[in-house]
Amino acid sequence: MNFRVAIVGAGSAGLAAAWELTRKNVRDIVVIELGKAASKRHCPMLKSHGTCVHCKPCDIMCGIGGAGMYSSGLLNLNPYIGGDLTEFTENEEEAWNLVNLVDRMFLENGAPNNLFKPDEDKIKELERKASSADIRFIPITQRLIGTENTSRVIGNIHSRLESRGVKFLLETKVKEIREGELILENGERIGFEYCIVAPGRSGMKWLEWQMSRMGIETQYMPVDIGVRVEVPASIMEPVCSIQHDPKFHIRTSTFDDFVRTFCVNHRGFVVMESYEDHIGVNGYSFIKEKSNNTNFALLVRVGLTEPLEDTTAYGRSIATQVTILGGGKPLLQRLGDLRRGRRSYWSRIERGAVKPTLPSANPGDISIGIPYRILTDILEGLEKLDRVIPGVAGDSTLLYAPEIKYSAKRVLTNKNLETGVSNIFVAGDGAGVSRGIVTAAATGIIAARGILKKLGS
Repeated sequence: MNFRVAIVGAGSAGLAAAWELTRKNVRDIVVIELGKAASKRHCPMLKSHGTCVHCKPCDIMCGIGGAGMYSSGLLNLNPYIGGDLTEFTENEEEAWNLVNLVDRMFLENGAPNNLFKPDEDKIKELERKASSADIRFIPITQRLIGTENTSRVIGNIHSRLESRGVKFLLETKVKEIREGELILENGERIGFEYCIVAPGRSGMKWLEWQMSRMGIETQYMPVDIGVRVEVPASIMEPVCSIQHDPKFHIRTSTFDDFVRTFCVNHRGFVVMESYEDHIGVNGYSFIKEKSNNTNFALLVRVGLTEPLEDTTAYGRSIATQVTILGGGKPLLQRLGDLRRGRRSYWSRIERGAVKPTLPSANPGDISIGIPYRILTDILEGLEKLDRVIPGVAGDSTLLYAPEIKYSAKRVLTNKNLETGVSNIFVAGDGAGVSRGIVTAAATGIIAARGILKKLGS
């Protein structure tokens, strides 16, 4: 089979690339995806809040919608969140236009109309309070799709693309990329004039190998390592009422390391994620169903140089170690116990003010599994954050480990995201050029526009 454009991966980057190409009347497009259609992707955690032990890693990370389909579906409408889109645009205005185009794509396919747009006076006060604690607060306009709605919205995008003539090859693995053709695992060959490779985080090691084989240069990116914090919702209410998913950037006192809050789920749930050789934790937000708690990730940015640069291997080694310590489940510890150098037991947790929303976690001692420097950064980050959000560093605060956000090796490209091999483009998290739904989709559009330029459209 031969196509004008072949897109590898149907996460937000691949879908947005196809959306932009068809919007400009390009036809003869194929999208090849390792996983299933959105309607056929099911995970028990959506109903049981955390018991995803029966899910295969590919069920969570692969399929139409990618890993983002099992997130809270929060769209951070800012070109500087999840990357810096101005790297690939001529100016800041163009970067903002890309964000707005991504937002419109989701809106046209059923995303809720309501925006979380911060009040300027309240934002200024929160910025002042954060600055006094030596913390930077990042105000963002956000749109919450909701975990329970993402499948429907993604399914609508899929259907609209099919109605425009896009062919989807699902549950199909690309074995090899060559100039002008893709070799599938079953031996079939897909010819193309142009190719966008956007396999998402689940395909980042595969993409790294493909780029190495083709002589396309890549570079390691930092990894974020930390914990998921859970507190009573009442503690976070004053901040979450101003910004639904507040972003705080912190520099720690001892090591001057960068720590950030990520993925705040106000009145949400902590969930476990299963991977091939380890587990992790994440957080979900539902529009209708609410808990009494709020959870968020507190992440330490780790970059490596000589003799080891492989941040993915380093992050995985920590996750594997914590998985062993937790008996195949996330480790859970009260902050007060961690401070006092003792492990947590259910009896101590039950006496606290926070009832865990992931009861399948195992109480233990996070300090055995997380390196000293990262643990110090987490403790100092929470102490600073407590000056902005009083109570967040209380003894009853719960910490779940491991929470690790891997970064793919970044594929080096031009501003159109075209690689050193002519007519082969990359996009999304798997290529290391984005981190998140909106920026991944925006890079898909950038790659699509790179093709449109070559087509003279």
